Amino acid sequence: MPFIQKDWEKGKIAISFIFFKVLGAMIGILLFFRIGPDWFVNENTGLYLYDYLVVPVGLTVPIGAAFLTFLVSYGLFEFVGVFTQRIMKPIWNVPGRAAVNALASFVASFAVGLLITDKEYREGKYNHKEAVIIATGFSTVTVAFMIVIAKTLDLMSHWNLYFFVTLFVTFAVTALTTRIPPISRMSTEYYDTPEVEEGLSDLSFKDKVSLAWERGLTTVKESPSLLNNVWKNFKEGILMTMSILPTILLIGLIFMLLAEYTPVFNYVAYIFYPLTALLQIPEPFLAAKGTAIGITEMFLPSLIVVGAPIVTKFIIAVVSVSTIIFFSVSVPSMMSTHIPLKIHDF
Repeated sequence: MPFIQKDWEKGKIAISFIFFKVLGAMIGILLFFRIGPDWFVNENTGLYLYDYLVVPVGLTVPIGAAFLTFLVSYGLFEFVGVFTQRIMKPIWNVPGRAAVNALASFVASFAVGLLITDKEYREGKYNHKEAVIIATGFSTVTVAFMIVIAKTLDLMSHWNLYFFVTLFVTFAVTALTTRIPPISRMSTEYYDTPEVEEGLSDLSFKDKVSLAWERGLTTVKESPSLLNNVWKNFKEGILMTMSILPTILLIGLIFMLLAEYTPVFNYVAYIFYPLTALLQIPEPFLAAKGTAIGITEMFLPSLIVVGAPIVTKFIIAVVSVSTIIFFSVSVPSMMSTHIPLKIHDF
């Protein structure tokens, strides 16, 4: 894929990712055939990544991409955007249609949410800054995975509290990060001819319903046939899958090995330890380590605090989801889109 797309022409970072993808593909072949030393072919390192991240993402992205047709091509974005603009624009500085992105990420998959954002960005419906806000602020893990975390940490009896606190924290942090560097300084240029939402605050509810219906119907009329749309989105999903899976494997494996066999994250934990101690979280160093290791993979923090008091488990369960950016999956996925994000932006 990187050789077909001539990624080496895009700069030094792109050349690095070519290396990552080639090496990651080789690692994937070795893991598929269970070839390698124990530290590599291990349920806590390579096999964990392969079975619980690579395979699910490899299946979810193409299938989810095919079903994107019904979300993005037949008026739902336009219809919902009319009603949610009044909320999305002042709080998160994004168009009203971004509400569907957030919903898709929670219900389907963060990768599906990224696919939508990338598609909307390329079509001129989001500018650079808006696409970055949505990708880094709303593309979190799914409700299904939150259930896995809750079950692992024995929090299902507090599910409603866990779900709504996580939702609030995620969106509150996003509202904050949109107003501070580096996002606040990002360009508002468009990838293609811009389709900017005009202000609708002066319209009555009846007028909004009428406008939303009209915009939805217009989109349906201008959309290609259903089969063409499904096939096009499916192909884009396949291409994205081929692009992100090798990188997920390589970067994810590096961080998993660091977490499993080195004290690196014990040292990183000391960055967060003063805060966890100040907040009087039970077992503050364990909470700090869980927070530190959250940059590697979304489920590892939960495994670290399984035996901790319920307050610590609850906090880490919320943090591991609302962090959004983790280097095993979300960073490679974002870097594989057309959204102009650089490593230092994370």
